[in-house]
Amino acid sequence: MIKSATFYTDKLKAMKRFYGNLLELDIVESTESMFTVRIGESELTFKHSDRPAFYHYAINIPGNQFSMMKYWVQDRVTFNREEGRDEVYFPSFDADSMYFEDPAGNVVELIGRRKRDLFGDLTKESFLNISEVGVVTPFVTEVGEQLQDLGIPLRNGTDVNPDDLNFLGRGDTYIVLVPPGRRWYFSKKGSETFPLELTWNGEQIQLDEEGKLLP
Repeated sequence: MIKSATFYTDKLKAMKRFYGNLLELDIVESTESMFTVRIGESELTFKHSDRPAFYHYAINIPGNQFSMMKYWVQDRVTFNREEGRDEVYFPSFDADSMYFEDPAGNVVELIGRRKRDLFGDLTKESFLNISEVGVVTPFVTEVGEQLQDLGIPLRNGTDVNPDDLNFLGRGDTYIVLVPPGRRWYFSKKGSETFPLELTWNGEQIQLDEEGKLLP
């Protein structure tokens, strides 16, 4: 499970308004240089940077609330589209996804897991946890091996593909390992390397500006 993630942004105030006011999520910590938002069982922190940065990450939501969530979100954001569609079903994950971008240009995916239900009204508890975080690095093979050595399994095999998407994790939580220059799905953005930090089941994972994992 991804307990926490830290991203960097040059649009800190706009991001805080977006997540706190528009998406109505709880801001659990805030200073002049950072803020942390609670996403169900996970926490997402944005830290100030002079350099623009964008990431891809996903949030798990209950499958039975996908349509309700879509209706609620569409009044707050503009959905990204792919070949005319604003949602997609992934058979291999048995999940539906919709995508939008926040003020920093992060490609945010909401994944409705069809085997996870939450009954009742739509609330902030419908944002279950961080489901995926994109890790972009020119050192895909090296980083992939390091992540596996930390006990994070590669989905479908043990050898990473240095030229494609690689999913590392299990269940409904993954690190999406990808080289620079690959277009993010439902986006016009090509993947770029930016520093980030993750906490995965107690393991601290830190990617530097070059795309290398710090020891």
